[in-house]
Amino acid sequence: MKEMPASHAYRLPEPGPIVLVTTALNGKPNVMTMGFHMMVQHAPPLIGCVIGPWDHSYGALRESRECVIAIPTVDLAGTAVDIGNCSGDEVDKFEKFGLSPLSAQDVGAPLIGECLANIECRIADDTMVETYNLFLLEALRIWIYPDRKERRTLHHRGDGSFTVDGEIVDLRERMVKWRQLPD
Repeated sequence: MKEMPASHAYRLPEPGPIVLVTTALNGKPNVMTMGFHMMVQHAPPLIGCVIGPWDHSYGALRESRECVIAIPTVDLAGTAVDIGNCSGDEVDKFEKFGLSPLSAQDVGAPLIGECLANIECRIADDTMVETYNLFLLEALRIWIYPDRKERRTLHHRGDGSFTVDGEIVDLRERMVKWRQLPD
């Protein structure tokens, strides 16, 4: 074994695919790239995510109390990185990156038409924002693009490199403790 700095812990228990978070404030949509998120609970479905005051989306999320978490696929990898390298206070990212903003049903933030899935969310708990920049979001509605050919997602390794989803290992028959969960 070789030791690595504890400050690199974020590189190991990777939380899931890179996501795009959309917000809207005063009719102006924005999108940011996010890698620090996690499922917190099944019912109601809660997603924890870290968005700090250094992100332009932070103010819009705090004020509007709603957002969309969009799941891009590997064909949008360059776009997802580029979105994270500019600020919505300086550029219209939907226009710059050719993304299609679609109307959501329950929130004012737009869905992203090019993404595999979009999750409409509202803030369920913001008591940890001041200390940890951690928002707990309740998933209200999920939209899936069922005919999308590319379905592989992108996972950040914490150092500018990424892993792409690959082979699926199906062990559902062994998950006897969790059979009560809906498909």
